[in-house]
Amino acid sequence: MFNEVKKSIQWGEEELTLETGKVARQADGTVIATLGETSVMANVTFAKEPKPGQDFFPLTVHYQEKYYAAGKIPGGFFKREARPTEKETLTARLIDRPIRPLFVPGFKNEVLVMCTVLSHDLVNDPDVVAMIAASAALTISGAPFMGPIAGCRVGYEDGEYILNPECDDMHKLRENPDQRLDLIVAGTKDAVMMVESEAYELSEAEMLGAVTFAHEQIQPVLDVIIELAEECAKEPFDFQAPDYSELYEAVKKAGEAQMRDAYATTDKQERVSAVAAAKQAIKDSLSEEQLEDPNLGSALKKLESTILRSAVVKDGKRIDGRALDQVRPIVSETGILPRTHGSALFTRGETQGLVVTTLGTGDDEQMIDALTGTYKSNFLLHYNFPPYSVGEVGRVGSPGRREIGHGKLAWRALQAVLPAATDFPYTIRVVSEITESNGSSSMASVCGGSLSMMDAGVPLKAAVAGVAMGLVLEDDGSYAVLTDILGDEDHLGDMDFKVAGTENGITSLQMDIKVAGITPEIMEKALAQAKEGRLHILGEMNKALSSAGEFSAHAPRIETMQIPTDKIREVIGSGGKVIREIVETSGAKVDINDEGIIKIASANGEAIQKAYDMIHSIVAEPEEGNIYKGKVVKIVDFGAFVNFFGKRDGLVHVSQIENRRLNHPSDVLKEGQEVYVKLLGFDDRGKVRLAMKMVNQDTGEEITKEQEESAE
Repeated sequence: MFNEVKKSIQWGEEELTLETGKVARQADGTVIATLGETSVMANVTFAKEPKPGQDFFPLTVHYQEKYYAAGKIPGGFFKREARPTEKETLTARLIDRPIRPLFVPGFKNEVLVMCTVLSHDLVNDPDVVAMIAASAALTISGAPFMGPIAGCRVGYEDGEYILNPECDDMHKLRENPDQRLDLIVAGTKDAVMMVESEAYELSEAEMLGAVTFAHEQIQPVLDVIIELAEECAKEPFDFQAPDYSELYEAVKKAGEAQMRDAYATTDKQERVSAVAAAKQAIKDSLSEEQLEDPNLGSALKKLESTILRSAVVKDGKRIDGRALDQVRPIVSETGILPRTHGSALFTRGETQGLVVTTLGTGDDEQMIDALTGTYKSNFLLHYNFPPYSVGEVGRVGSPGRREIGHGKLAWRALQAVLPAATDFPYTIRVVSEITESNGSSSMASVCGGSLSMMDAGVPLKAAVAGVAMGLVLEDDGSYAVLTDILGDEDHLGDMDFKVAGTENGITSLQMDIKVAGITPEIMEKALAQAKEGRLHILGEMNKALSSAGEFSAHAPRIETMQIPTDKIREVIGSGGKVIREIVETSGAKVDINDEGIIKIASANGEAIQKAYDMIHSIVAEPEEGNIYKGKVVKIVDFGAFVNFFGKRDGLVHVSQIENRRLNHPSDVLKEGQEVYVKLLGFDDRGKVRLAMKMVNQDTGEEITKEQEESAE
């Protein structure tokens, strides 16, 4: 009934298995990839005809984590997996980016790739497994895919690269000083296609070494995918890339000169209008048959690309007239919003980000429910890209994949320099509002985020800047690496290579490639050129930092205190009664964790001190010989009971009230009276012994022997 095919290899410390032929047999390609006990099923289907008039490649990648994979039931009211989580969206992008350029040019049939996590051993992250499964499923599906690709994760500890480190090692990397890298690389047999990383000030050489190490480690995976395909791949889909050379020549003849003039316009909005006019002029000169040709869009794009690329490689001339390694003019401003905790406006050429930092308490931490467990995050970065930023109209809704991906890239770049939670016990939320865009708004978010947090008084280890690099690679092998690319250079070029970091090293690296990979030589040049650009941007940012750094008057103040864990119950009280009383009485927020760390937050310093004193009185132990202010709570024949330390009472014997004989304690004391007492110690039964007679009841100071003698 089944025509099963299974291939296995030992990959690092785990066995990698690819199997097909038993499950989801009606899909064009299905592969279940298993690494350790983590299994992901990838299903590929593609339309056999393109939709009429479609001028783009409609590839959709979905990645789904099923809670049953880790033996969990989803939280929430409906108890069902709902909208994609951030991890699912980011992983779908990870898979999409290296496979998209490898479909045969001109193929515009709809393709759907669905990856489903079936089992998770909590050791091997399913994102890399999903990438391998998707590549294998595409390779056997018959689709015009020029793969396969494979991917792996790389860690870096004690100067050694680690293949596919465990999930726990990569979780909350900021709190793990031994691990300095979380890198994912995807590539073909000959070249690297995609890089995504979170790093902790690695040098360019260390980062390049990690990418090279990853490319070497994926080679056996590529071999096993090819072995699987040789045994069970379907016949290749009969597809021939359309020949539109005659149409292209007609387009070129009709409007090359006007298009060159349009791309010589330095202002973006003027250039957009000029390019649109050039396209319209070309269309006006074409025949009805040529206008109806579905390849007209491709011909126009080819003309634009050829003009831009030839000018860059042959003449070293960019659209806006800059040198290849020149960064656009930068203006950095901080403290521009009066009531926010921190704000910055970062402008680089025609790209601008308004970035705002808000400081919160432990109550504001984000709760994340993942397959590996539930945890909290105290650093949030949200990126918004409204249509007006590019001068367009459009639908405004919930964040899309692009917004989530760009926000996560900026988050990775900045979190490497955040202070430890023990040193700065705040929840930090950074929001980047892109107000103008013409190239690399994610890197503007990094720069603006760094400035904004410093303006809020966050003690970052160092300022962080980011720059986007581009590449134009010609068929003859000639190439040019561009610093701080424009939107058109990204759209019509071959690479988007984003590097962020401090003066000391790289904190994030992301690369997308549109051709069949780049050589180590090109990557090394891009990294070196990116470092120069990053240092230049950091220098420009420093000009705005002189006025930054004061803690906002509107931000909450947070004090931390450590109490013994056996005292936690006393602070919380039965049903939370005690801690609610502390909050209501003091007016401060109080948060306590299982380790006995208490965070007290308020914009009012007096409220913090009051809450601190109330908690201290509960958890602290009175010290023998100290003087305390108390209140008489009960008078008996042999003395008075005084509440002197939180809820702790002690006895002042009648002989210890005054330096004279009293008939009854009520001769000098009454209930509710405030008195000063000295703790003499504890009797054999642990009862507290207090004294009043050696303490000046007016000042609370201990009476010395000299004072006693002079009084006599």
